[in-house]
Amino acid sequence: MTKQVVGRQRELDLVRAALASGAHILLEGPPGTGKSTLLRQVAAARHAEFVLVEGSAELTPARLVGSFDPALVLEQGYRPENFSDGPLVRAMREGGLLYVEELNRVPEETINVLLTVMSEGEINVPRLGRIAADESFRLVAAMNPYDSVGTSRLSMALYDRTCRVAVGYQDAEHERQIVQLSAEHAKQPLVAEAVELARATREHPDLRSGASVRGAIDYARLVPELAEVRAVSADDWQAGLDAALTTLSGRVRRHESCQRSADEVIEEIFRRVRATSQQGGETDPGE
Repeated sequence: MTKQVVGRQRELDLVRAALASGAHILLEGPPGTGKSTLLRQVAAARHAEFVLVEGSAELTPARLVGSFDPALVLEQGYRPENFSDGPLVRAMREGGLLYVEELNRVPEETINVLLTVMSEGEINVPRLGRIAADESFRLVAAMNPYDSVGTSRLSMALYDRTCRVAVGYQDAEHERQIVQLSAEHAKQPLVAEAVELARATREHPDLRSGASVRGAIDYARLVPELAEVRAVSADDWQAGLDAALTTLSGRVRRHESCQRSADEVIEEIFRRVRATSQQGGETDPGE
């Protein structure tokens, strides 16, 4: 069953309209903002196959397009039936929705293959011949504009062949809805605290990128489990801090000028958020 998108009506409308117009799309936004969930919902509504490709330096043209089976080629030669379709060719033949994640991590030669398909609507595979894309075929690529490790700048040729849709973080209310749906048994105060913690990491001056709603979901799930393991109350201060460190510290990226560790920054955020979310409750043992 396809998960439903929360708080993304504008983006859904734009993506649906762009695909219906015949355009290919570049989704630009940080991780954890529901880009793949959004596209799965769109693909389901279009009754089209959803073909996911994870972008990386290892995504060569051959892996994207497909290749001949070496053993069968030796035995039978370069026959069409001996060719194994890659995700691009499969989506082209079936009129599917090809979703390429982390496009700015993909080698330039592989991006050039995508540019050809977007421009010409076809591809020529050596020893196989011309493959024309079904008229329903669409390419949607995604990139994280804040990630500069192992990435390259995309050329204007690609921007010129796509419609760009910016996907930012949802507002606090929508994020609380997402956490509540994903952590069904979490109580509302815990859900609210989880969202506030994650959102605070995105605004902290020592952090160049913060945690997505996935961090809030993991926090809301982990706190009651940790409290049960330790036989303490669900609002235990130390259990909350340890859960915050575990679920958030690995998801944030510090500025190069920051002299503190990620754990120290997360602890500062936790102390501030807990002080406001549980006023009159358990006191900070560090005070």
